[in-house]
Order: sequence, then C-alpha cells, then structure tokens
Amino acid sequence: MCVVHITRIGLTPVKGGRHQDLPTVDLTLDGPVGDRVFCLVDPARARVLRTVENPSLLRTSARWYGGVLTVTLPGGTVQDVPAPTGETLEVDYWGRVATLDVVGGPWAEAYSAHLGTDVVLARSTRPGDVVYGASVTLVTTSSLATLAGRVGAPVDGAQFRSTFTVDVGDALAHVEDGWVGGTLRVGEAAVTVRGVVPRCAVVDLDPASGERSAQVLKALGGYRQHSGEVVFGVDAVVTKPGRVDVDAHVERV
Repeated sequence: MCVVHITRIGLTPVKGGRHQDLPTVDLTLDGPVGDRVFCLVDPARARVLRTVENPSLLRTSARWYGGVLTVTLPGGTVQDVPAPTGETLEVDYWGRVATLDVVGGPWAEAYSAHLGTDVVLARSTRPGDVVYGASVTLVTTSSLATLAGRVGAPVDGAQFRSTFTVDVGDALAHVEDGWVGGTLRVGEAAVTVRGVVPRCAVVDLDPASGERSAQVLKALGGYRQHSGEVVFGVDAVVTKPGRVDVDAHVERV
C-alpha cells in the first residue's frame, strides 16, 4: 500500500522565474517561506510581469538566502542585499491593485537587458498581493499520469509550478478534487484546501527554457473544465505552520 507523500517541493523567490526544486520548505500562515517574495514590474504600464507574456523569465532563476538575493540569467549572475528605495508603486495584478515597494540593486538592469524592456524589481507590502490564488498549490502523480496519456508525451510536474507534487499511488486521477473543503496534514504543517486551480498557457512552456513544448492546455481543456475555466490541481491556505520535507507524509485530518 502506497503511503501518500511529497515527491517534489518547488518555489521561486522572484515571481515568474524558474521554479527551484527544494528538499524542504517552511510553511507560515502567509505561505511558503521564500516564495514569490519579489516580482518584476513594467513601470510604463504599472503592471506586474506575467510569465505567459514573458516566457524567457523561465530561463532565469533566483535564490533568496540570508538576506541576499542571487539571480542567475543567461548573461550572468547578480547578487546583493535588496535595498528599499522609498518608492512605492500601485500596479495591476490580474485586475486587482497591488501596492509594491521598489527595490534598489543590480537586478533591474540585469532583467531589463535579458527581457529587452525596462523593468524594476519590487516587493509586495502585503503577503499574497501578487499571488493569483491561495499560497499553496498541490498536484498529484495520478493526475499527471492521466494528463500525459492525453498529451501523448511525458508531462513535467514543474510545468504547473506547484508548491507540492503528491504521490498518491494507484489512486484515481484528480483524487485531489475530493480534498476541497478539507484539511491535510503535510509534514509538520496543515493546510485547508480551498479549490481547484485555473490554468493558462504557461503550462505549455518548458519549465526550464520557456520554449513552448506541448499542447497541455488544449489537452486539459478536453476533460478538465470547471465554471468555464481549465483547471488542474488544488490550492490551499496554511492553517498550521510547520516544516515540510520531500517524502513527508500527506494525510487528511
């Protein structure tokens, strides 16, 4: 009998960048520590950059440790301690207003050169302001396997940029739908599952290169729709802080 457990933990300190596989993560009531701490803003349009419109962001990665932000881009690596500039921006994030503090340092120039357009690095003044849904997302191995069968090619779980990939053994695909409204114990933490996660064309992008690699969204649209949206996986809020490691058990409370 399979013990339901975590097989992958992923996050990115800079929203839109490549997800990093981690051996462990701490969950607070605000979500995973170190996840989407910073974001990139188009100051001319007063809008947070979207990966679906800027797929080359997936060729960049970030590490946020000990107060130092290290970003690796195709053109090199930049790192420093983010310094507040005193400048605040009110920007659009998928139709809602987010208040962000502009951060000084080498990142704006590096990202602007990579993207070919002027951007600034900013930090949210409130947790969750630049998070589309709830702070934690989960996908399951059975759902990924079924999707791969529909696509006709392997599907990398990292394409869904989820916090956790959960091995559910021989459970039916989309068993996670049944978790909605319930609470899961995940390692030392607990999360309450809020709902299914709407998906966009980002899932068609290779998670490391940003190249369009598969017709995942089209395949999902053929069998996974909810209230007119294509959905996959579930999102959740943290109800009990704690540490979660790869291989940690997942069980309903």
